[in-house]
Amino acid sequence: MTGEKKAKTPLVIEVFGRIWALWGIVCFVATLLLFIVFYTPCFLLDDPAKANWHRQVSRVWMFVFLHLVGCPLTVKGSGNFVKGTNYIIICNHNSLMDVPVSTPFMPRANKTIAKKTFAKVPVFGWVYGFGSVLVDRNSDESRRKSYDEMKRMLNIGLDMLIYPEGTRNRTKDPLKSFYDGAFRLAEDTQKPILPAILFHTKKVMPANKLFFLLPHKLEMHLLPPVSAMGISTKQLKERLFRIMWDYYLANDHQ
Repeated sequence: MTGEKKAKTPLVIEVFGRIWALWGIVCFVATLLLFIVFYTPCFLLDDPAKANWHRQVSRVWMFVFLHLVGCPLTVKGSGNFVKGTNYIIICNHNSLMDVPVSTPFMPRANKTIAKKTFAKVPVFGWVYGFGSVLVDRNSDESRRKSYDEMKRMLNIGLDMLIYPEGTRNRTKDPLKSFYDGAFRLAEDTQKPILPAILFHTKKVMPANKLFFLLPHKLEMHLLPPVSAMGISTKQLKERLFRIMWDYYLANDHQ
């Protein structure tokens, strides 16, 4: 036989992870119901004011939630955001924990590209939709409209947060291969790309386990931006992939 055997998780960790996941659901729903009232101005506001308000409320909500589930977040590299310049932010994607960690804790208001189906979830769908550019990946028309909407968000001064791997990375590698979308957007708009690396979300909520959560400190590192001026989509994609891959390997400490 060829290939590596998967390391088995000890039974005590498997059991604890399920119990902690139940605690996580209780905390998420309870805090959502507590904070939902503070999101109501988003029904009346237009962007960028809506995105700014959404980020402020989400930041407080997620700070409370992350501490309740034992996953406090440290952010490094906020100084790489230059005042007066907005960015296409690209982030690695290992876990369902990535979106609630990344979007609220960026240094300023942003929108993320997100699946339209999640916006149909009762109550949570409102919060999700307020902070997102929604897309139905099965519809060419929806993809075109979402691309135009991302350009509009950049034009009004918001950052766009994109996960270029598309779906969660279930491999043992630092990254999956990147799709072109974020880099084509950068080439079309000439907006710089700022890479963000999330650490340890794969440990707290692994993509290959259902109903599983572990407490662990989380980190988000914001790296120096890369200019899109005079660079092709392919060159941008290759350059950013190498930057993020190398940084992840050098800084993924236990």
